[in-house]
Amino acid sequence: MTQKIGAGALPIDELPSDSRQTRQLVRRQMIAEAVMAEGQMRIEDLTDRFGISLMTAHRDVDDLVSRGLFRKTRGIVTAAASSLIESSDVYRSGRQSVEKNMIAAAAMQFVEPGQAIFFDDSTTVLPMADHLPAKVPITAITNSLTLINALKGMQDLTLLALGGQYYNWCNAFVGRTTVNEIHRLRADVAFISMSAITDDLVFHQSPEMVDTKRAMFDCAAKRILLADHTKFERRALHRFAALSEFDVIIVDDKTPAVHIDRMRSRDINVIIAREDKARPRPHQPE
Repeated sequence: MTQKIGAGALPIDELPSDSRQTRQLVRRQMIAEAVMAEGQMRIEDLTDRFGISLMTAHRDVDDLVSRGLFRKTRGIVTAAASSLIESSDVYRSGRQSVEKNMIAAAAMQFVEPGQAIFFDDSTTVLPMADHLPAKVPITAITNSLTLINALKGMQDLTLLALGGQYYNWCNAFVGRTTVNEIHRLRADVAFISMSAITDDLVFHQSPEMVDTKRAMFDCAAKRILLADHTKFERRALHRFAALSEFDVIIVDDKTPAVHIDRMRSRDINVIIAREDKARPRPHQPE
């Protein structure tokens, strides 16, 4: 396997282990949901609820504070009123997981051996990693630190890790340096997910994220949008693209028929992912 990493990123062998990072992400996602549900909580209460030490609770809360999700004062953690909450990988990782797995499985029909593929940092694209062993050899290009960790040990996969400025809230490299690296590449396919779809336009809360994903979009021959049903009629500030600019839109089977019918009436290629296709097939060696 060939692995490269761009400017500004960490060396592959210094990245945290998949299992430790996964445990941390799941635990911090549960803490985030608990605090957002309550509005505020004592850190000591988090230790009891999640069976963790006080030191671990402070470490988890400090990470969430650094992402702009919470404030911490005198042992009390309070949810912050910030659009970054819904953008955060911690918040996104546990939401609509069944639907995201369905969509990721359906997306694999557009992956072929030998392709170079952009995978963005979204938690909707992330589950595609489980299916990739059946499609190698491929070249995977991503700015997502989570996806880099998921792919770094995969045989017959060339991993191009995009560098740039690291953003803690999304656990990814985003911004001008990342965009410049993307513009030097040409890929067969780009798999992209966004925060909101309104009036057949796609939006995101972060302008830096819009620029980074748009660079992937512009540098790929085929552009595929992955969108679970909760993305429709949500609001976000920054416009990314029109749905008609994508070659394919993959949605889950909970997406209201009114949206699917409207897109198809405008000749948008819509695929509905269903649960029976959501499980990855075990890779059979040749």
